[in-house]
Amino acid sequence: MARPITLFTGQWADLPLSVLARKAASWGYDGLELACWGDHLDVFRGATDKKYIRKQLDILAKNKLKLFAISNHLAGQLVCDLNNDSRSDGFAPKEAAGDPEKKRDWAIEAMKNTARTARNLGVKVVNGFTGSSIWHMIYSFPPVTDTMIEDGFAQFARLWNPILDVFDECGVRFGLEVHPTEIAFDFVTARRALDAIGGRKTFGFNFDPSHLLWQMMDPAKFLYEFSDRIFHVHMKDAALQLNGRSGILSSHLNFGRPERGWDFRSLGHGSVNFEEIIRALNHISYTGPLSVEWEDSGMEREHGAKEACAFVRKTDFTPSTIAFDAAFDK
Repeated sequence: MARPITLFTGQWADLPLSVLARKAASWGYDGLELACWGDHLDVFRGATDKKYIRKQLDILAKNKLKLFAISNHLAGQLVCDLNNDSRSDGFAPKEAAGDPEKKRDWAIEAMKNTARTARNLGVKVVNGFTGSSIWHMIYSFPPVTDTMIEDGFAQFARLWNPILDVFDECGVRFGLEVHPTEIAFDFVTARRALDAIGGRKTFGFNFDPSHLLWQMMDPAKFLYEFSDRIFHVHMKDAALQLNGRSGILSSHLNFGRPERGWDFRSLGHGSVNFEEIIRALNHISYTGPLSVEWEDSGMEREHGAKEACAFVRKTDFTPSTIAFDAAFDK
């Protein structure tokens, strides 16, 4: 059981899909996880235009690449985010810039169309973000009440349930990447998000160990705890760089700065225990793709992407079908 190895195209959206597909095939990838930005995938076209869908699929087929999932993190972020500063103006059309509710309205339609596009592509999983109206309350000063947090989860349910209704109609599941700035960023908030939407089966997780590791949690335990909700897997590494002076809040320093308390690393160059993750995936019978999300400010990306593919292929292994000591009885 060799799980397919794919490359998430979000960090490569500056390259045309035709160029990236050719490169990814040469690096040894089995497929791509298409990001819904750049020229990689337009969900407003993909929701209705079958010729456009065929064109994008033909690019992959020409390079002998498969498609198992698509991802729309940028639009998903705007659904619950406060949208009250310029950081996310580039996520939505220019006419929505500076207008929080225009961004939100556009994002809700974009996510619905992402489900429709996935259906037309023949894929069953969409990954992404949800945004959060309460992330800025992570530290309770000025004082944060329980009601404020409850209201944030209620808003998440109110905004996302109609989107998930469309996912249900399309036979597609949504995998939230558990991540700071989202409604779910750790074990407790992941459970609370599921409870907020009544445990509906359309909603689960895109597992990414890097975001759990730097928060000092055990990523493999997340797989066991939410085994029935692991819809997709990102392979991404991170390293804690705590030295008695740095901290995990990272001091407003950008990625790649050695003074940060943690940073993302190319696969195999960080602290994630990928063998334990593979063992956990085998235990929960996950057979979907292992998708490389390549992020490392200290390494040339094409070298990193090729090396990462080889790392995943070497690290993945098939679970045993027998007990190793069964031969003792022969």
